[in-house]
Amino acid sequence: MTGVTLNGAIKRYGQTQVIHGVDLQVEDGEFCVFVGPSGCGKSTLLRMIAGLEETTEGEIHIGQREVTHVDPAKRGVAMVFQTYALYPHMSVAENMGFGLRMNGVPKAEIDTKVQEASEILKLGPYLKRKPKALSGGQRQRVAIGRAIVRGPEVFLFDEPLSNLDAELRVEMRVEIARLHQEIGATMIYVTHDQVEAMTMADKIVVLRDGRIEQVGAPMDLYRDPDNQFVAGFIGSPSMNFLDCDIVDGMVRHPALTDAIPVTSSVPAGATKVTLGIRPEHIQVDRAGDTCTVDLTEALGGVSYTYLIASNGDKMIVEERDDQRSAQGERIGISVRPERAMLFDPESGQRLR
Repeated sequence: MTGVTLNGAIKRYGQTQVIHGVDLQVEDGEFCVFVGPSGCGKSTLLRMIAGLEETTEGEIHIGQREVTHVDPAKRGVAMVFQTYALYPHMSVAENMGFGLRMNGVPKAEIDTKVQEASEILKLGPYLKRKPKALSGGQRQRVAIGRAIVRGPEVFLFDEPLSNLDAELRVEMRVEIARLHQEIGATMIYVTHDQVEAMTMADKIVVLRDGRIEQVGAPMDLYRDPDNQFVAGFIGSPSMNFLDCDIVDGMVRHPALTDAIPVTSSVPAGATKVTLGIRPEHIQVDRAGDTCTVDLTEALGGVSYTYLIASNGDKMIVEERDDQRSAQGERIGISVRPERAMLFDPESGQRLR
């Protein structure tokens, strides 16, 4: 297996530029996830690596080879798409081995590779079945098996779980993560679901408008985001953001029962700052009277309480104790300064 390197990758459609000089290093054997909102360019970037989209400028390397303008079939990659794209008249085994058969690989070698892939994906009992006799998760495993038998240097996944129901999505997340551990291949995975990104990735690449916002390990992005976009996108429920005033060296907001000291990173003379705080880092003050409980989602061991501050700002608080907030109740909230993040209200950049 091998890694993938992008140097100044640019993609234009006519006069419209959609990928803006992306530089990225995906290490050998790494599970890298491209994540971001719809239209951010993550699938386009993946298709550029696969060779299904022409790279306008810049270079793409797979291992030691530059493949920027190499035919897709010769790049050493295999792609798993959102749709299974299985041939309905062929059996599972025939679907998995079809690409090898078209390339003139001997039947005995195809059978061996299909058998090996079916053992990895636990598809042995289904090899003679047609796709219509399979569940959605089994069909997706067949599509992954078709990629495995080719023995690619890099696996590319383009939102492969988006057509599955919630239970199957969780099951297939585990299957793909286990597959990565088992075969140790370099994998690049595209999703708009940040939960998939957090649970599967070694490295997450957060994209917005065709540019990389931040690259890092899942928990590094969660704990130490570079800007407000990354902070809000990574984490479920997302981070709360409050537009605060700076008064006498303290960050103040109508919802907070206690002000927070201004850090040295806030520009001198600044009067406004955006406070970011995650739901699990907010403490409920039952004696307070700064917020109204709008709704409580009780999920068993945890509840998410939706609050409306006296100035109309909205927040989500995570509660885990036995006493949960009730709709219409008046409460206060506080945050520990070491858990608070401050952002520039205009640029959205983190004030560290």
